[in-house]
Amino acid sequence: MVDDTLIQCRNATAEYSVAVRSMCEFTARSGDLSFRFTPSPSAQQGIAGHGIVAGRRGPNYQRELALQARYKTLTVRGRADGYDPDRNRLEEFKTHRGDLQRMPANQRNLHWAQLKIYGALLCLARALHEIELALVYFDIKSEQETAYPERFSAADLQTHFESHCESFLSWAGREVRHRERRNRFLEALKFPHEELRSGQRQMAEAIYKAARRGRSLMVQAPTGIGKTIGSLFPVLKAVPTQNLDKIFFLVAKTSGRVLALDALKRLEVPAGRTPLRVLELVSKESACRYPGRSCEAASCPLARDFYDRLPRARLAALAGATLNQDAVRNFAAQAEVCPYYLTQELARWCDIIIGDYNYFFDASAILHGLTAQNQWRIGLLVDEAHNLVARARDVYSAALDPETLEAAMPFASARVKAQLNQVQRTWRATHCDRPEDYFAKAVIPAALIVNLQRLITAITDDIVEEADVAEPVLRFHFDALHFCRMAEAFGAHSLFDVTQAGSEARLCIRNVSPAPFLAPRFAACATAILFSATLSPPGFYRRLLGLPEGASWINVDSPFGEQQLDVCVERRISTRYRDRQQSLLPIAELIARQYRSQPGNYLAFFGSFDYLQAVLAVFKERFPEVATWAQVRGMDGAERDAFLARFTPASRGIAFAVLGGVFAEGIDLPGERLIGAFIATLGLPRVNGVNAEIERRMQLLFDAGYEYTYLYPGLQKVVQAAGRVIRTASDRGTVYLIDDRYMGSRVRELLPRWWRIRCS
Repeated sequence: MVDDTLIQCRNATAEYSVAVRSMCEFTARSGDLSFRFTPSPSAQQGIAGHGIVAGRRGPNYQRELALQARYKTLTVRGRADGYDPDRNRLEEFKTHRGDLQRMPANQRNLHWAQLKIYGALLCLARALHEIELALVYFDIKSEQETAYPERFSAADLQTHFESHCESFLSWAGREVRHRERRNRFLEALKFPHEELRSGQRQMAEAIYKAARRGRSLMVQAPTGIGKTIGSLFPVLKAVPTQNLDKIFFLVAKTSGRVLALDALKRLEVPAGRTPLRVLELVSKESACRYPGRSCEAASCPLARDFYDRLPRARLAALAGATLNQDAVRNFAAQAEVCPYYLTQELARWCDIIIGDYNYFFDASAILHGLTAQNQWRIGLLVDEAHNLVARARDVYSAALDPETLEAAMPFASARVKAQLNQVQRTWRATHCDRPEDYFAKAVIPAALIVNLQRLITAITDDIVEEADVAEPVLRFHFDALHFCRMAEAFGAHSLFDVTQAGSEARLCIRNVSPAPFLAPRFAACATAILFSATLSPPGFYRRLLGLPEGASWINVDSPFGEQQLDVCVERRISTRYRDRQQSLLPIAELIARQYRSQPGNYLAFFGSFDYLQAVLAVFKERFPEVATWAQVRGMDGAERDAFLARFTPASRGIAFAVLGGVFAEGIDLPGERLIGAFIATLGLPRVNGVNAEIERRMQLLFDAGYEYTYLYPGLQKVVQAAGRVIRTASDRGTVYLIDDRYMGSRVRELLPRWWRIRCS
């Protein structure tokens, strides 16, 4: 079914256009949150099911009827599934699996509300006095139809239609008034600081022009320039003239959300309170007040009567401005509703939404789904965009681990266990004749996918029949679902590989170029701005991220002078894997020599934890008088905070960390908190079977296998780590690049142009 814009302000007379489905989701939902009648069919299964049902109808049957009618200032439109003129019967198809008697009443009521509005629209269009309406439920497993027909008069349907329109218009009028206040505020908005820094001004001007022209733009700007407010402000200024509905500010880490929220708090508010509605999206795990309970009224009190309590919570929350997770939690508590699902409802009505990449770029991302459903005009901002390549690769990769399958076996029902055994047999057949520990295959074995699909069906049947499905079975179920989805989309952008460990093997659909998946997401935006300190070379990111051909790139001038940062290449030391044992003492001596000449806080970065520990052991033995602390594997939030807390203006010492890890980007240690860094590697990914396959594929796709696999990702980590040293206009510091390969021209071209580099 085609959805149109939820609310469209057409002109000064405040006319609106709304899709039938969108209006009913606002006006007709009631009762509890309920996910009992799940899992629902996939989108592909739904489309196929609709086709089967329609194909069973007679030759005069009319499919996909476009309908619309106007009520006062509201135009309601949509597309009904099918009409039989011989029987004067309008039908709405709904695919399902399992016993229909288990469908929650509020879900059935919502379906009827939609169908009755379609009936009213058809009666108006064809001057009918009455009509038969039928909800037709199609079981995708048995392919059986269950119809619920009922005859209505046109007058009764018109009354139903008008009542929903009235409910919707009341809210829509409030929203248009909000939008008018918001746009007036943004037209008068001033930059929150006395002036923009030189590079920040260049960045803001380029972003504003891109937003005005509806273009995509990549911005490479130095760390510490103030990219958060420097990107938000120009897009906000473009909102009124470009009729943008929403701004999505997407981040890779929690710290990015905090910076965005803080930046928005600084906006000048002439009347004392900003009319901008700002929403922070957080994970279900972070928002949930009753972890471990299912989202059902019988289990969670916040699911009970959720949709009845929602209007009160929504109205109260939207009267505020900044809806961070604490504010949403408070409004949810006052109305006794689930804070996570309240947040998802508020996303429909807020102006700026701040959240992780996954809310827009994942396969089933809520923000992308709402954008498509409501045809919003979106201004997209992607913070620290260099991270998006790796994150998107993870999202569009899928793996099957033998340990997960074995863990599910003892808890599986008889029919599920039988299918698990079938999967295991075809799984083992993928590698039984191969002696290598790692290899890639050109195709995914069809028998494996068939057996995985049968397994998914068996587990789904247990879920639908309310069997007690254990968590290990569910975990493998979700892995199998994702694997099959990625198998459907398998192509040149991904590898299918096998990693053996003893008699078993890990199977992986490994995405190497997320462009085919991300390109439609960027195409859905009115403007998309990606910014980072490391977006070089632009072609690498443009190609891998699927940005439009016309996407621009700028390299923002640094506000920092070369006199602020002393960059020294230590070319007498090789950090190549074969030379690492010989490099331990020279690196330790170099760190100690610099520390003695200028005591203070330093960060020393290494390509792995093993390398870090080896240098640290030598350093502590030779220079025990110097304070040291080190990153370890799996540090939690408190441990990371303690690591950073040791960097004070009065402290002295060397912190050891892993290049590309949590302390190599996204941390802010200005002034005397950090005065230098040692980078004992080029950051190149290790040469192994996986990377060798990726290099071959990159060569095939982009004719740049080595660069795309090793050089560009490695140097991006180096520049990010070095960017920890200079954070403000008054900072001074030193960076040592330890390896003779930093002298190569291809490497030097990827380093910031404002650096003045000397050699030891």
